[in-house]
Amino acid sequence: MSSPEIRVIISGGGTGGHIFPAIAIADAIRQAEPGAKILFVGAEGRMEMEKVPAAGYEIKGLWISGLQRSFSLKNLLVPLKIIHSSLKARKIIQEFKPGAAVGVGGYASGPTISSAASMGIPTILQEQNSYPGITNKMLAAKAKKICVAYNGMEKYFPAEKIIITGNPVRKDITNKKDLRNEALSYFGLDGAKPVILAVGGSLGARTLNLSLQSGLKKLVDNNIQLIWQTGKSFSEIAGISVEPFEKAGIKQLPFISRMDLAYAAADIVISRAGAIAISELCITGKPSILVPSPNVAEDHQTKNAMALVSQEAAILVTDAEAPQKLVDTCIALTTDKPGMQKLSRNIAKLAQHESAQRIAGIILECIKTYKKA
Repeated sequence: MSSPEIRVIISGGGTGGHIFPAIAIADAIRQAEPGAKILFVGAEGRMEMEKVPAAGYEIKGLWISGLQRSFSLKNLLVPLKIIHSSLKARKIIQEFKPGAAVGVGGYASGPTISSAASMGIPTILQEQNSYPGITNKMLAAKAKKICVAYNGMEKYFPAEKIIITGNPVRKDITNKKDLRNEALSYFGLDGAKPVILAVGGSLGARTLNLSLQSGLKKLVDNNIQLIWQTGKSFSEIAGISVEPFEKAGIKQLPFISRMDLAYAAADIVISRAGAIAISELCITGKPSILVPSPNVAEDHQTKNAMALVSQEAAILVTDAEAPQKLVDTCIALTTDKPGMQKLSRNIAKLAQHESAQRIAGIILECIKTYKKA
């Protein structure tokens, strides 16, 4: 019988790249310990406050945000927010009494994981990227274990704490059932025509959106269908652009809730090169065109993409090239069946399976060790 004493706080968020791994870890803990109590701590107003309850977990929000890169009066509030959030996080921890606290990156994980460590609760970090975020770098000194997806992370973290686990991906994406017919019906697509899935991350990607918007007619003229996740900010503009082409299989959504069906329908995927996006593409084995975001620390998305390109597991189109090259590259790939098969084979070889289960095991082991101490 599973113990009701397993209690875990998971903190972080801001983007799908933090939230979906966190939910996958929570699901894996519940799978191993069905009686486990799990509480999320996120940032008020961020997407985790919607996505986590939708996944069936309780979440509490902190009044926290990061520094604006450009001058902003909002930056004057940051120290106050940190103090306020740290006090609230401490109160949440005192009331919930977790056996471990897990940080997945993002604003909220800073005060939560720092408070937990100062209270003697074992903390575990999950770093998705090849170049860690500032929050995880700051929290590393007090963490018990640090779960990473890339080799060479001892440049940033204490080597003795690092465990290579790979990145957890959404549970539905690991589903091996053939969902293609259901997927085509769900999106209203024609199974006889190629389907491209374009995802710019959970919040959208301006360059991808503008490149696709200008190439919609060209895709339709080549009998290519499109499932296009635009993000909320571009959704209204995209909706107007798509209207003349909807009957030809151009489907636009601000956010795709059924990514398992989107991947099942897709013949080719266009994506940014965030760590979680890469992990999902490897698991699904889809031929991929990667457009790394240039607006990230240490240009780590280009490094992520090149790790695949060097093994002939993806095609790279730079952000600067995308307006001219992206749509033409897609069209050319749809006609190159041997090329698509090679990309699919090679990317599937790079998949790391059972990452969430490995991380859950590390968390549960930390709890047991903490209780014995």
